Amino acid sequence: MGELYEQRADYSRSAVALYIQLATLFRRRIESGQWAVGKQIPTVDELADQCGVARATIRQAVGLLETEGLVVRYRAKGTFVRARPQDQLWCEVETDWSGLLSSREGATIEILSREVAMPPFVPHEIGELAPSYLHLRRRHWRNNQAFLLADVYIDERLAKKLPEEAFTTKTAMRLASSIPGDLVAGASQTLTIGAADIEMASALEIPLNAPICHVNRSVVDQRGGLVLIANGTYRGDVVRLEIKLK
Repeated sequence: MGELYEQRADYSRSAVALYIQLATLFRRRIESGQWAVGKQIPTVDELADQCGVARATIRQAVGLLETEGLVVRYRAKGTFVRARPQDQLWCEVETDWSGLLSSREGATIEILSREVAMPPFVPHEIGELAPSYLHLRRRHWRNNQAFLLADVYIDERLAKKLPEEAFTTKTAMRLASSIPGDLVAGASQTLTIGAADIEMASALEIPLNAPICHVNRSVVDQRGGLVLIANGTYRGDVVRLEIKLK
């Protein structure tokens, strides 16, 4: 039942707590199907021997998976896989303009902070910066689960043309497209895969070092002005990127 490896991983190379590293490893085994739903996983003793760690560390790692609802432990029976992380996929990061304008059914937007500020960095070399921007830090929810934390910068002059309710109901790209009299001429998007730090793990309610997807978007209008910059971070266990090839 257990997996055997010719060489054990060197967990000491990371500053991340050992049990969190192991939870990430075990989560990936479930996600890949190596540990199938409904099947028993190796015992604590077997995993401790495979990974070369103390049994208490294995219990901590498995405890994280149990908290996430991925495994369930039965006394005198063992630990069984309850669900795969992929079963929760429902949030698509679109790659075309029409897709970026779509709203996610059942999603809500929470404004965490609001101020006038310039973007700390410009992700794409397109357009000219506006004199000032309205900066919104927003958290997106669906099914009582936070899935996106985003910093949105809108040209302050144009933001004043938008109704207040737009900031809690429209995605960043819909905000850009709905500015009265201001036509979008172009946009750029960059996606980067990473791991959650302490701040992001807390904001998205995910484990430290869990997979995340950073998405940077920039929008320019017909006058060449950089009207919107949106820097968002999606939790990796509920997001899917689908690219249409031509």
